[in-house]
Amino acid sequence: MGSQDEHTDGTGRRALLGAAMFGAGGAVLGLSGTARAATAGSAGHGGGLKGLPVPTIIGHRGASGYRPEHTFGSYQLALDLGADVVEAGDLVPTKDGHLVCRHEPEIGGTTDVADHKEFADRKRTKVLDGVSTTGWFTEDFTLAELKTLRAIERIPANRPHNTLYNGRWEIPTFEEVLKWQDEQTRRRGKQVWIYPETKHPTYFRGLGLGLEERVAKLLHQHGKARRNSPVILQSFEPTSIQRLNKLVDNPLVVLLSGANTRPWDFVATGDPRTVADLITPKGLREIAGYAQGIGPTLDLVITKKADGSLDKETTLVADAHRVGLVLHPYTMRNENPFLPAEYRKGTDADAYGDAFGAFKRYFATGIDGVFTDNADTGVLARADFVNG
Repeated sequence: MGSQDEHTDGTGRRALLGAAMFGAGGAVLGLSGTARAATAGSAGHGGGLKGLPVPTIIGHRGASGYRPEHTFGSYQLALDLGADVVEAGDLVPTKDGHLVCRHEPEIGGTTDVADHKEFADRKRTKVLDGVSTTGWFTEDFTLAELKTLRAIERIPANRPHNTLYNGRWEIPTFEEVLKWQDEQTRRRGKQVWIYPETKHPTYFRGLGLGLEERVAKLLHQHGKARRNSPVILQSFEPTSIQRLNKLVDNPLVVLLSGANTRPWDFVATGDPRTVADLITPKGLREIAGYAQGIGPTLDLVITKKADGSLDKETTLVADAHRVGLVLHPYTMRNENPFLPAEYRKGTDADAYGDAFGAFKRYFATGIDGVFTDNADTGVLARADFVNG
Protein backbone atom coordinates (compact mmCIF):
# COMPACT_ATOMS: atom_id res chain seq x y z
CA MET A 1 0.00 0.00 0.00
CA GLY A 2 1.48 3.29 -1.05
CA SER A 3 3.93 3.77 -3.85
CA GLN A 4 7.40 5.19 -4.13
CA ASP A 5 6.04 8.23 -5.97
CA GLU A 6 3.74 10.30 -3.79
CA HIS A 7 0.18 10.43 -5.07
CA THR A 8 -1.98 13.19 -3.68
CA ASP A 9 -5.10 12.46 -5.69
CA GLY A 10 -6.64 10.02 -3.19
CA THR A 11 -8.91 11.38 -0.48
CA GLY A 12 -7.10 9.33 2.17
CA ARG A 13 -3.73 10.71 1.12
CA ARG A 14 -5.09 14.26 1.19
CA ALA A 15 -6.41 13.75 4.70
CA LEU A 16 -3.06 12.35 5.79
CA LEU A 17 -1.18 15.28 4.30
CA GLY A 18 -3.74 17.59 5.87
CA ALA A 19 -3.08 16.01 9.25
CA ALA A 20 0.66 16.45 8.80
CA MET A 21 0.34 20.09 7.71
CA PHE A 22 -2.17 20.91 10.40
CA GLY A 23 0.38 19.57 12.86
CA ALA A 24 2.42 22.76 12.66
CA GLY A 25 -0.52 24.90 13.68
CA GLY A 26 -1.63 22.31 16.19
CA ALA A 27 1.71 22.49 17.96
CA VAL A 28 1.23 26.22 18.51
CA LEU A 29 -2.24 25.60 19.91
CA GLY A 30 -0.87 22.87 22.15
CA LEU A 31 -3.27 20.24 20.82
CA SER A 32 -2.43 16.63 21.51
CA GLY A 33 -1.55 14.49 18.51
CA THR A 34 -4.88 12.71 18.87
CA ALA A 35 -6.83 15.97 18.90
CA ARG A 36 -4.88 17.20 15.93
CA ALA A 37 -5.41 13.97 14.00
CA ALA A 38 -9.10 14.10 14.85
CA THR A 39 -9.39 17.72 13.73
CA ALA A 40 -7.50 17.07 10.52
CA GLY A 41 -9.39 13.89 9.82
CA SER A 42 -12.78 15.53 10.11
CA ALA A 43 -11.87 18.80 8.45
CA GLY A 44 -12.11 17.77 4.84
CA HIS A 45 -14.62 14.95 5.01
CA GLY A 46 -17.89 15.81 6.73
CA GLY A 47 -19.76 12.93 8.35
CA GLY A 48 -19.66 9.20 7.86
CA LEU A 49 -16.65 6.99 7.33
CA LYS A 50 -14.48 9.81 6.04
CA GLY A 51 -15.19 11.90 9.13
CA LEU A 52 -13.07 9.58 11.28
CA PRO A 53 -9.58 10.64 12.43
CA VAL A 54 -6.79 9.65 10.03
CA PRO A 55 -5.08 7.31 10.59
CA THR A 56 -8.04 5.64 12.31
CA ILE A 57 -7.28 3.37 15.27
CA ILE A 58 -9.60 0.35 15.19
CA GLY A 59 -9.78 -1.85 18.29
CA HIS A 60 -9.42 -5.36 16.86
CA ARG A 61 -12.06 -7.55 18.54
CA GLY A 62 -11.98 -4.85 21.22
CA ALA A 63 -8.77 -4.58 23.23
CA SER A 64 -7.81 -8.19 22.62
CA GLY A 65 -4.20 -7.54 23.61
CA TYR A 66 -5.45 -7.19 27.19
CA ARG A 67 -8.76 -9.04 27.55
CA PRO A 68 -10.38 -12.13 26.00
CA GLU A 69 -11.63 -11.03 22.56
CA HIS A 70 -15.23 -10.23 21.65
CA THR A 71 -16.39 -9.59 25.21
CA PHE A 72 -17.86 -6.41 26.65
CA GLY A 73 -14.74 -6.27 28.83
CA SER A 74 -12.62 -6.12 25.67
CA TYR A 75 -14.91 -3.68 23.82
CA GLN A 76 -15.18 -1.35 26.81
CA LEU A 77 -11.42 -1.27 27.35
CA ALA A 78 -10.82 -0.46 23.66
CA LEU A 79 -12.89 2.71 24.09
CA ASP A 80 -11.14 3.55 27.37
CA LEU A 81 -7.77 3.22 25.59
CA GLY A 82 -8.80 5.67 22.86
CA ALA A 83 -9.88 3.48 19.91
CA ASP A 84 -11.80 5.50 17.30
CA VAL A 85 -13.74 2.40 16.24
CA VAL A 86 -14.32 -0.93 17.99
CA GLU A 87 -14.54 -4.12 15.96
CA ALA A 88 -17.51 -5.21 18.03
CA GLY A 89 -18.78 -8.27 16.28
CA ASP A 90 -17.39 -11.04 14.17
CA LEU A 91 -20.95 -12.16 13.53
CA VAL A 92 -21.98 -15.83 13.53
CA PRO A 93 -25.48 -17.26 14.01
CA THR A 94 -26.99 -19.49 16.65
CA LYS A 95 -29.22 -22.50 15.93
CA ASP A 96 -32.27 -20.32 16.57
CA GLY A 97 -31.12 -17.54 14.25
CA HIS A 98 -29.60 -14.95 16.61
CA LEU A 99 -26.32 -13.23 15.75
CA VAL A 100 -23.52 -13.51 18.31
CA CYS A 101 -19.97 -12.16 18.45
CA ARG A 102 -17.27 -14.83 18.08
CA HIS A 103 -14.14 -14.82 15.94
CA GLU A 104 -15.19 -18.17 14.43
CA PRO A 105 -18.26 -20.40 14.60
CA GLU A 106 -16.01 -22.97 16.32
CA ILE A 107 -15.97 -21.89 19.97
CA GLY A 108 -13.73 -24.50 21.64
CA GLY A 109 -10.80 -22.07 21.58
CA THR A 110 -12.64 -18.97 22.81
CA THR A 111 -15.09 -20.28 25.42
CA ASP A 112 -15.20 -22.79 28.29
CA VAL A 113 -17.56 -25.08 26.33
CA ALA A 114 -15.17 -28.03 26.77
CA ASP A 115 -15.76 -27.81 30.54
CA HIS A 116 -19.54 -28.16 30.12
CA LYS A 117 -20.28 -31.89 30.33
CA GLU A 118 -23.85 -31.28 29.16
CA PHE A 119 -22.47 -30.19 25.77
CA ALA A 120 -19.90 -32.99 25.31
CA ASP A 121 -22.07 -34.66 22.66
CA ARG A 122 -22.19 -31.45 20.58
CA LYS A 123 -18.55 -31.82 19.52
CA ARG A 124 -18.40 -32.25 15.75
CA THR A 125 -16.00 -32.36 12.81
CA LYS A 126 -17.21 -30.14 9.98
CA VAL A 127 -15.78 -28.82 6.73
CA LEU A 128 -15.61 -25.03 7.14
CA ASP A 129 -14.66 -23.25 3.91
CA GLY A 130 -12.84 -26.36 2.72
CA VAL A 131 -11.02 -27.00 6.01
CA SER A 132 -11.85 -29.94 8.27
CA THR A 133 -12.50 -28.39 11.70
CA THR A 134 -13.27 -30.19 14.96
CA GLY A 135 -14.97 -28.56 17.92
CA TRP A 136 -18.20 -26.96 19.01
CA PHE A 137 -20.08 -24.70 16.58
CA THR A 138 -22.44 -21.82 17.35
CA GLU A 139 -25.02 -23.10 14.85
CA ASP A 140 -25.51 -26.21 17.03
CA PHE A 141 -26.50 -24.17 20.10
CA THR A 142 -29.48 -22.01 20.95
CA LEU A 143 -28.76 -18.51 22.23
CA ALA A 144 -29.91 -19.56 25.71
CA GLU A 145 -27.36 -22.38 25.69
CA LEU A 146 -24.53 -20.14 24.46
CA LYS A 147 -25.32 -17.67 27.25
CA THR A 148 -24.33 -20.33 29.80
CA LEU A 149 -20.77 -20.30 28.42
CA ARG A 150 -18.00 -17.85 29.33
CA ALA A 151 -15.20 -16.44 27.18
CA ILE A 152 -11.54 -17.46 27.52
CA GLU A 153 -8.27 -16.16 26.03
CA ARG A 154 -7.73 -17.48 22.48
CA ILE A 155 -3.89 -17.34 22.42
CA PRO A 156 -2.76 -18.01 26.02
CA ALA A 157 0.82 -18.83 24.95
CA ASN A 158 1.22 -15.25 23.71
CA ARG A 159 -1.05 -13.63 26.28
CA PRO A 160 -0.80 -15.51 29.57
CA HIS A 161 -1.86 -12.37 31.46
CA ASN A 162 -5.24 -12.38 29.71
CA THR A 163 -6.09 -15.79 31.18
CA LEU A 164 -6.68 -13.94 34.47
CA TYR A 165 -10.01 -12.87 32.94
CA ASN A 166 -11.09 -16.32 31.71
CA GLY A 167 -14.67 -17.09 32.72
CA ARG A 168 -15.63 -13.49 33.47
CA TRP A 169 -17.68 -12.48 30.42
CA GLU A 170 -20.42 -14.13 28.37
CA ILE A 171 -20.82 -14.13 24.59
CA PRO A 172 -22.44 -10.88 23.44
CA THR A 173 -25.22 -10.77 20.86
CA PHE A 174 -25.12 -8.24 18.02
CA GLU A 175 -28.30 -6.69 19.38
CA GLU A 176 -26.63 -6.22 22.77
CA VAL A 177 -23.68 -4.57 21.00
CA LEU A 178 -25.99 -2.09 19.22
CA LYS A 179 -27.58 -1.14 22.57
CA TRP A 180 -24.15 -0.93 24.21
CA GLN A 181 -23.01 1.40 21.41
CA ASP A 182 -25.88 3.81 22.17
CA GLU A 183 -25.26 3.63 25.90
CA GLN A 184 -21.52 4.31 25.49
CA THR A 185 -22.19 7.17 23.06
CA ARG A 186 -24.45 8.81 25.67
CA ARG A 187 -22.07 8.13 28.55
CA ARG A 188 -18.95 9.38 26.75
CA GLY A 189 -20.56 12.34 25.00
CA LYS A 190 -19.11 11.35 21.62
CA GLN A 191 -20.22 8.99 18.91
CA VAL A 192 -18.97 5.42 19.39
CA TRP A 193 -18.28 3.55 16.12
CA ILE A 194 -18.40 -0.20 15.58
CA TYR A 195 -17.04 -2.38 12.73
CA PRO A 196 -18.83 -5.78 12.59
CA GLU A 197 -17.89 -8.54 10.14
CA THR A 198 -20.00 -11.22 8.47
CA LYS A 199 -18.10 -14.47 9.08
CA HIS A 200 -18.27 -17.38 6.61
CA PRO A 201 -21.44 -16.07 4.93
CA THR A 202 -21.47 -18.71 2.14
CA TYR A 203 -21.14 -21.51 4.70
CA PHE A 204 -24.01 -20.16 6.82
CA ARG A 205 -26.25 -19.43 3.83
CA GLY A 206 -25.86 -23.10 2.93
CA LEU A 207 -27.22 -23.96 6.40
CA GLY A 208 -30.25 -21.69 5.91
CA LEU A 209 -28.77 -19.08 8.28
CA GLY A 210 -28.12 -16.15 5.91
CA LEU A 211 -26.15 -13.46 7.75
CA GLU A 212 -26.74 -10.37 5.64
CA GLU A 213 -30.54 -10.27 6.05
CA ARG A 214 -30.20 -10.70 9.81
CA VAL A 215 -27.58 -7.93 10.05
CA ALA A 216 -29.70 -5.60 7.91
CA LYS A 217 -32.86 -6.27 9.92
CA LEU A 218 -31.17 -5.33 13.20
CA LEU A 219 -29.52 -2.23 11.73
CA HIS A 220 -32.85 -1.02 10.36
CA GLN A 221 -34.58 -1.74 13.69
CA HIS A 222 -31.98 0.35 15.51
CA GLY A 223 -31.92 3.19 12.96
CA LYS A 224 -28.33 2.40 11.97
CA ALA A 225 -28.61 1.43 8.30
CA ARG A 226 -27.84 4.86 6.82
CA ARG A 227 -24.88 6.18 4.85
CA ASN A 228 -23.59 8.17 7.83
CA SER A 229 -24.45 5.55 10.46
CA PRO A 230 -21.53 4.78 12.81
CA VAL A 231 -21.48 1.12 11.78
CA ILE A 232 -18.96 -0.05 9.15
CA LEU A 233 -19.64 -3.52 7.75
CA GLN A 234 -16.85 -5.82 6.51
CA SER A 235 -16.41 -9.28 5.03
CA PHE A 236 -13.78 -11.45 3.37
CA GLU A 237 -16.43 -12.48 0.84
CA PRO A 238 -17.06 -9.78 -1.78
CA THR A 239 -20.53 -11.19 -2.57
CA SER A 240 -21.51 -10.69 1.08
CA ILE A 241 -20.63 -7.00 0.77
CA GLN A 242 -22.51 -6.81 -2.54
CA ARG A 243 -25.55 -8.35 -0.83
CA LEU A 244 -25.30 -5.89 2.07
CA ASN A 245 -24.99 -3.03 -0.43
CA LYS A 246 -28.52 -3.85 -1.58
CA LEU A 247 -29.91 -4.09 1.96
CA VAL A 248 -28.34 -1.15 3.84
CA ASP A 249 -26.59 2.16 3.11
CA ASN A 250 -23.78 1.69 5.67
CA PRO A 251 -20.11 2.13 4.77
CA LEU A 252 -18.85 -1.22 3.46
CA VAL A 253 -15.35 -2.72 3.40
CA VAL A 254 -13.98 -5.75 1.52
CA LEU A 255 -11.37 -7.66 3.53
CA LEU A 256 -8.41 -9.06 1.60
CA SER A 257 -6.23 -11.96 2.71
CA GLY A 258 -2.96 -13.14 1.14
CA ALA A 259 -2.40 -12.30 -2.54
CA ASN A 260 -2.55 -15.94 -3.65
CA THR A 261 -5.72 -16.80 -1.72
CA ARG A 262 -9.25 -16.93 -3.12
CA PRO A 263 -12.29 -15.64 -1.24
CA TRP A 264 -14.42 -18.65 -0.31
CA ASP A 265 -17.46 -17.34 -2.19
CA PHE A 266 -15.29 -17.31 -5.34
CA VAL A 267 -14.27 -20.92 -4.70
CA ALA A 268 -17.91 -21.89 -4.16
CA THR A 269 -19.12 -20.24 -7.37
CA GLY A 270 -16.15 -21.16 -9.56
CA ASP A 271 -14.85 -17.59 -9.87
CA PRO A 272 -11.13 -18.18 -10.64
CA ARG A 273 -9.91 -14.81 -9.37
CA THR A 274 -7.53 -14.46 -6.43
CA VAL A 275 -6.91 -11.55 -4.07
CA ALA A 276 -4.06 -10.56 -6.43
CA ASP A 277 -6.72 -9.95 -9.10
CA LEU A 278 -8.86 -7.90 -6.72
CA ILE A 279 -6.01 -5.49 -5.88
CA THR A 280 -5.22 -4.62 -9.52
CA PRO A 281 -6.52 -1.20 -10.66
CA LYS A 282 -9.35 -3.01 -12.46
CA GLY A 283 -10.23 -5.10 -9.39
CA LEU A 284 -10.17 -2.04 -7.12
CA ARG A 285 -12.41 -0.09 -9.52
CA GLU A 286 -14.91 -2.95 -9.33
CA ILE A 287 -14.81 -2.97 -5.52
CA ALA A 288 -15.32 0.82 -5.49
CA GLY A 289 -18.60 0.21 -7.32
CA TYR A 290 -20.17 -1.35 -4.22
CA ALA A 291 -17.87 -0.60 -1.25
CA GLN A 292 -16.16 2.38 0.36
CA GLY A 293 -13.00 0.68 1.55
CA ILE A 294 -10.72 -2.34 1.70
CA GLY A 295 -9.18 -4.11 4.66
CA PRO A 296 -6.02 -5.74 3.32
CA THR A 297 -3.59 -7.81 5.33
CA LEU A 298 -0.54 -5.65 6.13
CA ASP A 299 1.56 -7.87 3.83
CA LEU A 300 -0.35 -6.43 0.86
CA VAL A 301 0.86 -2.95 1.90
CA ILE A 302 4.52 -3.86 2.43
CA THR A 303 5.61 -7.31 1.32
CA LYS A 304 7.83 -9.50 3.50
CA LYS A 305 11.07 -11.31 2.79
CA ALA A 306 11.50 -15.00 3.56
CA ASP A 307 12.95 -14.12 7.00
CA GLY A 308 9.82 -12.19 7.99
CA SER A 309 11.36 -8.73 7.65
CA LEU A 310 9.73 -5.99 5.57
CA ASP A 311 10.59 -5.87 1.89
CA LYS A 312 8.90 -3.64 -0.70
CA GLU A 313 6.10 -1.15 -0.40
CA THR A 314 3.40 -1.93 -2.96
CA THR A 315 1.26 0.50 -4.97
CA LEU A 316 -1.93 -0.59 -3.18
CA VAL A 317 -2.44 2.59 -1.13
CA ALA A 318 -2.08 4.84 -4.17
CA ASP A 319 -4.13 2.54 -6.39
CA ALA A 320 -6.99 2.28 -3.88
CA HIS A 321 -7.00 6.01 -3.13
CA ARG A 322 -7.15 6.75 -6.84
CA VAL A 323 -10.57 5.07 -7.02
CA GLY A 324 -11.75 6.63 -3.74
CA LEU A 325 -11.34 3.62 -1.43
CA VAL A 326 -10.04 3.97 2.12
CA LEU A 327 -7.62 1.35 3.48
CA HIS A 328 -7.86 -0.18 6.95
CA PRO A 329 -5.28 -3.00 6.99
CA TYR A 330 -4.97 -5.64 9.71
CA THR A 331 -3.54 -6.46 12.28
CA MET A 332 -0.97 -4.66 14.43
CA ARG A 333 -0.05 -6.48 17.66
CA ASN A 334 2.65 -5.62 20.17
CA GLU A 335 4.06 -9.11 20.74
CA ASN A 336 7.21 -10.30 18.97
CA PRO A 337 5.75 -13.16 16.87
CA PHE A 338 3.27 -10.80 15.19
CA LEU A 339 5.76 -8.06 14.27
CA PRO A 340 8.01 -7.86 11.19
CA ALA A 341 11.33 -9.51 12.06
CA GLU A 342 13.34 -6.28 12.33
CA TYR A 343 10.97 -4.95 15.02
CA ARG A 344 11.22 -7.98 17.33
CA LYS A 345 13.15 -7.81 20.61
CA GLY A 346 14.47 -11.02 22.11
CA THR A 347 12.75 -14.33 21.49
CA ASP A 348 9.94 -14.52 24.08
CA ALA A 349 6.60 -15.23 22.40
CA ASP A 350 4.76 -12.88 24.77
CA ALA A 351 7.40 -10.13 24.99
CA TYR A 352 6.75 -6.82 23.28
CA GLY A 353 8.89 -5.76 20.35
CA ASP A 354 9.27 -2.30 18.81
CA ALA A 355 5.59 -1.85 17.99
CA PHE A 356 5.98 1.93 17.71
CA GLY A 357 8.60 1.50 14.99
CA ALA A 358 6.30 -0.83 13.06
CA PHE A 359 3.29 1.49 13.40
CA LYS A 360 5.39 4.39 12.11
CA ARG A 361 6.53 2.39 9.09
CA TYR A 362 3.00 1.37 8.16
CA PHE A 363 1.50 4.83 8.78
CA ALA A 364 4.12 6.29 6.44
CA THR A 365 2.58 4.34 3.53
CA GLY A 366 -0.53 6.53 3.70
CA ILE A 367 -2.98 3.96 5.05
CA ASP A 368 -6.18 5.51 6.43
CA GLY A 369 -6.24 3.42 9.59
CA VAL A 370 -5.27 0.08 11.08
CA PHE A 371 -6.76 -2.73 13.13
CA THR A 372 -4.79 -3.26 16.32
CA ASP A 373 -5.11 -5.47 19.41
CA ASN A 374 -3.47 -2.64 21.40
CA ALA A 375 -5.46 0.55 20.85
CA ASP A 376 -3.42 2.56 23.37
CA THR A 377 -0.18 1.78 21.50
CA GLY A 378 -1.88 2.75 18.24
CA VAL A 379 -3.14 6.08 19.63
CA LEU A 380 0.34 7.00 20.92
CA ALA A 381 1.94 5.90 17.62
CA ARG A 382 -0.52 8.09 15.71
CA ALA A 383 0.33 11.08 17.92
CA ASP A 384 4.02 10.51 17.20
CA PHE A 385 3.31 10.24 13.48
CA VAL A 386 1.07 13.30 13.21
CA ASN A 387 3.46 15.39 15.35
CA GLY A 388 6.58 14.05 13.65
